[in-house]
Amino acid sequence: MEGLRSAVMTLAGRSLGETFDECHWADGFPLNLHIYQTLIEACFDTEDGAVVDEIDEVVDLLMKTWVILGINQMLHNLLFTWALFNHFVMSGQVDIELLSGAENQLTEVVKDAKTTKDPDYCDVLSSIVSSIMCWTEKRLLAYHETFNPSNIDSMQGIVSIGVSTAKILAEDISHEYHRKRKQETHVVYSRVENYIRSSVRTAFAQRMEEADSMRSSGNPIPVLSILAKGIGDLAIKEKSVYSPILNKWHPLATSVAITTLHSCFGNEIKQFIAGLIELTPDTAQVLKEADKLEKDLVKIVVEDSVDSDDGGKSLIREMLPYEAENVIANLVKAWVKEHVDRLKGWIDRNLQQETWNPKNNRKNFAPSSVKMMQIIDEIYQAFFQLPITMHSTLHSELTTGLDRNIQYFASKLKTGCGTQNTLIPQLPHLTRCDVGSKLFKKKEKPPVLMKRGSQVGSTNTNGVSDIPGICVRINTLYYVQTELDNLEKKIKTYLQNVESIDISTDELNIRFDLSQAACQEGIRQLCETFGYKMVFNDLSHVLFDTLYAGGTASNRVEPLLRELDPILKMISVIVDKGVRNRVLTALMKGSFDGLLLVLLAGGPTRAFTVQDSQMIEHDFRALRSLYVANGGGLLNELVDKASSEVKNILPLLRTDTATLIERFKQAISESYGSATKSGFPMPPVPAQWSPNNPNTILRVLCYRNDEMATKFLKKAYNLPKKL
Repeated sequence: MEGLRSAVMTLAGRSLGETFDECHWADGFPLNLHIYQTLIEACFDTEDGAVVDEIDEVVDLLMKTWVILGINQMLHNLLFTWALFNHFVMSGQVDIELLSGAENQLTEVVKDAKTTKDPDYCDVLSSIVSSIMCWTEKRLLAYHETFNPSNIDSMQGIVSIGVSTAKILAEDISHEYHRKRKQETHVVYSRVENYIRSSVRTAFAQRMEEADSMRSSGNPIPVLSILAKGIGDLAIKEKSVYSPILNKWHPLATSVAITTLHSCFGNEIKQFIAGLIELTPDTAQVLKEADKLEKDLVKIVVEDSVDSDDGGKSLIREMLPYEAENVIANLVKAWVKEHVDRLKGWIDRNLQQETWNPKNNRKNFAPSSVKMMQIIDEIYQAFFQLPITMHSTLHSELTTGLDRNIQYFASKLKTGCGTQNTLIPQLPHLTRCDVGSKLFKKKEKPPVLMKRGSQVGSTNTNGVSDIPGICVRINTLYYVQTELDNLEKKIKTYLQNVESIDISTDELNIRFDLSQAACQEGIRQLCETFGYKMVFNDLSHVLFDTLYAGGTASNRVEPLLRELDPILKMISVIVDKGVRNRVLTALMKGSFDGLLLVLLAGGPTRAFTVQDSQMIEHDFRALRSLYVANGGGLLNELVDKASSEVKNILPLLRTDTATLIERFKQAISESYGSATKSGFPMPPVPAQWSPNNPNTILRVLCYRNDEMATKFLKKAYNLPKKL
């Protein structure tokens, strides 16, 4: 005992004045703290580390050592907090009572830290609090790895301890560097937000590794699709498991976590988008998953921050949009452009190879049209197989492009076939019929007249008729037009299969307007071309060179009817029944227009008397009957409409010359006023022949075979008898 006493006195003695007789145990700092810390261990069970039942009695005993060891309430609170926390850690973090005790005790330490500036206390405080915060932050900065359903109950206490230590250290630092004291709320928000963002980033990185490992194991699903699903699950877990705990310190804990997740995935998806060059099923799947994920994340943030000061606008602004829908739309547009351009090139190549010969086309329409419509159908099938969610809004881009291609195809079909304006011959200059020639004095057979092919604008330079080819072109356009109706129905069915759309509504504006109009106009033009080319080119030898030439009675309409009969049969064989009547109508219209040209602009070899009008009217009825065909041909209404112009002119042929002259003078007077000394003005050719038109009446007079007409025309216009 003497030896022990001597050693202790040496350690405890302090020279505070003139004498060495006083023992100052309280001056043995920090030795006394270690002694007291050892004494505090009496508060815990030696086996399981739990707080003993007699804790109050033990603390009372400990308090008796405070005077000797220089301990006060603040130091006791601090050391007891450390002991509770240390035993919780050593227990494997399962004794929640120890954690709760440490949490409550640390609350007292926070209060103490605000009321003292004792440097020795602050040193111990800083050391202990730093150790506690280091341990808590290591877990809270990756709380997804630390906490799971089995230990989630401890998370609230550990967060509370972490936040409290942060507040203590913030107080200490601000004092040390003479900074303006920070508000506790800011410290808490900042610390918890740091926990959330760090832990979410760590969890995201872990999900990335899992997605990569799935790819390396041969999983066919794209990595970012797997990651997007994982992030969605992580967001739900964050909202339901962790945020309810963290909301106690940060009311927008969910929004902070979700915006962080959004940003992490956004970095990955932007890198992915930057490398895209085409739309593939995998690409579309990734973008679709990204778009869905973004909408889900934004919805969570909006719901979570609706009651915040700014309605969560600051956090939502932090969520830079992925623009996945725009990327998909742009890729679809590129996909559409590629297929549309490829089809146009195909059309150019195949139309150059098309023969338009009925003998080579069993169905009497171009094989290229069938193949084109098949390609278009395949393009639509491929389009609707793309795993996107915007078929109903993006299909119009495809439809517009293909519509232009079909319009281009239709316009190419009629190229080089001629038009009505190029096929109708220019009217010859007005002449007087050669009434004084022997041709009309004797009933001799007229000489063979030169065909006026140069006047009819024929585009067939090799002498072979291309009429059957025009029929094939008409059939082809009609086939395309019919297929367009079927295609529109198919597209609606495709849309209905991929999206919940009522195909009966008018919202689906699936119309090939340009193509339909081009086919309609092409059929009209080709029918006109067929009719006028047949009449003014192929039949010119019986119509312009023969009909009524040299004498009305000797050259009637029968040769023309005989030539038309096989043409009508050819039409019935080659032309599709859907457009057959339109072709027949065009041929009929051309026939009647040709008849009018013979009567009103047939040249000086033709001359008519009033008596001839009966034969001409009979020929007109015969020509008309050919198209009616005893009820088996065109409808009477169509024939009446096409022949109305001829029917209106025929009465002029049976009108006497004197009356015609008076009618002509009256028509001129109404149009130009009274005649001048130099004679009558030459009336222009009308757009349509009319019995009241002065030019029409004048032409009837020019071909009137009598002296009165001759004298009038000589005086009025001095017309020659030859072209």
